[in-house]
Amino acid sequence: MKLYETATAPNPRRVRMFMAEKGLLEQVECIEIDLAKGENLTPEFVARNPMKKVPVLELDDGTCLAETMAICRYVEEAHPETLPLLGTSPKQKALIEQWLRWIDFYFMMPVGMCFQHTSGYFKDRMTCFPEYGQDCHGKAQEFMAFLDQHLATHDYLVGDEFSAADINAFATLAFARVVKLRADSSLPNLSAWYERIAARPSAKV
Repeated sequence: MKLYETATAPNPRRVRMFMAEKGLLEQVECIEIDLAKGENLTPEFVARNPMKKVPVLELDDGTCLAETMAICRYVEEAHPETLPLLGTSPKQKALIEQWLRWIDFYFMMPVGMCFQHTSGYFKDRMTCFPEYGQDCHGKAQEFMAFLDQHLATHDYLVGDEFSAADINAFATLAFARVVKLRADSSLPNLSAWYERIAARPSAKV
């Protein structure tokens, strides 16, 4: 398999961590796509993902899978014998899905929009609205406070077991540093959780 990614971007990191936790990352050829140079806009890449986004997982038969969770679900279903990260019981699967949606909509999206609209990184390819970006910054802060409150009574986001929800939230929080969002002493539970996840080998890939 081939993973087309940008190592510094949060969504590819989510996939790398997921595959590392499943013990599969060494079986994948990681191919770096330089977003700043527009390598995601080339005809070759667009043929793999018409949405022009990373990551993309190319299977051995040539099938290309885009979207982070679609890739993770394929990996989970194809390798059920390794550490389950998307749940085993109906309730656990539903709770993890709930948290994945919350993280995407209320954390990853505002962090991403803040970066796109305030950093200047995309000023040559989109219309940026800095005020919207700052509003998204505040929304991400609100969700971080919610996470801190939740983690006061939980070791991980879904009960007491590490899951894809923790991977997605960790990768988002790590990326949020680019817009000056951190789990500092004002968020002690979130900070302690972040350090627990950062200590896992998968967080270092």
